[in-house]
Amino acid sequence: MLPILDQLLNSWDRNNTITTNLLRSIPDKAMDLTPADGSSSIARLFTHMDYVRRIFVYEDAPEFQREKPTWTAERDRDRLAQMLNGSAKAVRDAVRHRIETDGEMQRHYDHPLLMLQHLIWHEGYHHGQIKLTLKLAGQPLADDAIGPLTWSVWMKKTAGTSVP
Repeated sequence: MLPILDQLLNSWDRNNTITTNLLRSIPDKAMDLTPADGSSSIARLFTHMDYVRRIFVYEDAPEFQREKPTWTAERDRDRLAQMLNGSAKAVRDAVRHRIETDGEMQRHYDHPLLMLQHLIWHEGYHHGQIKLTLKLAGQPLADDAIGPLTWSVWMKKTAGTSVP
């Protein structure tokens, strides 16, 4: 059995795998869909998730995100996946370092683990928004296609992940 910190970081890795699997499952023509007028598009929601990861690392563990992130609207799925993998690594490294050194987060969280939990919850929220947007547009993802790429990543004992 892996130590508890490794298990917690594995849950973060799985979360990122789920997020990037969802991203890669979105049809290209659906990236600009919104659930309602004035709402963020699917592409903007993925960009937002990356930005939130990076800004929290910048504010709470700046040695892992030296430059203040800037908001850029990205819709290219390959580029978005690269961005998400990079920000996932920054979060992972920051949380591991702060826990292993008993370091405090500088601005937002009482404990580094809370950042990890907040980001997983945050991304689950947007995951639901993205799937609802597709459903409202008459383009739902089939459960038998998306399930193995999302829920199964959490639930299978052999569904380990690695950070690129």
